[in-house]
Amino acid sequence: MTTFGSEAARNAAASISERVGSRPTVGIILGSGLGGIAQAIDDATRIPYSGIPGFPTSTVLGHAGELVAGSIGRSRVVALSGRFHIYEGHDARLAGFPVRVLHELGIETLIVSNAAGSARADLLPGTIMLISDHVNLMFRNPLIGGLEEGDIRFPDMSDPYDLQLRALAREVAREQGVSLAEGVYFGLLGPSYETRAEVRMVARLGADVVGMSTVPEVIVARARGIRVLGFSCVTNFACGLAVAPITHEEVIETTARVGDRMQRLVREVVVRLAR
Repeated sequence: MTTFGSEAARNAAASISERVGSRPTVGIILGSGLGGIAQAIDDATRIPYSGIPGFPTSTVLGHAGELVAGSIGRSRVVALSGRFHIYEGHDARLAGFPVRVLHELGIETLIVSNAAGSARADLLPGTIMLISDHVNLMFRNPLIGGLEEGDIRFPDMSDPYDLQLRALAREVAREQGVSLAEGVYFGLLGPSYETRAEVRMVARLGADVVGMSTVPEVIVARARGIRVLGFSCVTNFACGLAVAPITHEEVIETTARVGDRMQRLVREVVVRLAR
């Protein structure tokens, strides 16, 4: 059995199913400081990561480290409040492993969120950005190794973030009066923040924000045929654009300020998925 493969995912999903009951159709992964989105889930069952086979403890500030299952409207959902970053010393396969577990639970749609730094002077902190594409410069891929049961060996990544889901998100944002940017997420390994030269590189390569997560999860989702919708909470200007040194505390403060808008947006998108 591969440590983070299909059989391990089935074992973890079986353990979760015993406690959450109904089969979910929507999965949500919550980034730094965005755990408040889990408050939108009704009739919630909470399972700490320590109670899920194969899940390590979440170590990053702003990640609660728990699975939350319940309903939003008529949709059964399961949310992961906290993720596993490669910069914590985890294998890339572990970073993508929770998506395998969510797929075994039954999800068909995955919503990912993250905190990210802006590489553009006109993309201000506090903005919610709809992810249209990503660049993977983490130099890691969670699919490396033997082909796992249920995976596509060579998944097409030409459109990783579903066009119809993005259109739905834009429609909901307009109705709610939420300003929604759209752009490309640039994934770097971290945990150090980027140098000025690296931020200039990010911009020149066509990306709009930079972060240290999300990409492994999306790759696994596409290898499993799961539709993906992604949001970045722009928490700060990246190095070179920022006036003062960047701190993780600043990231958490900004996500707390944006959290209500993000929660309402995600909740309504999930409600409409069931229509």
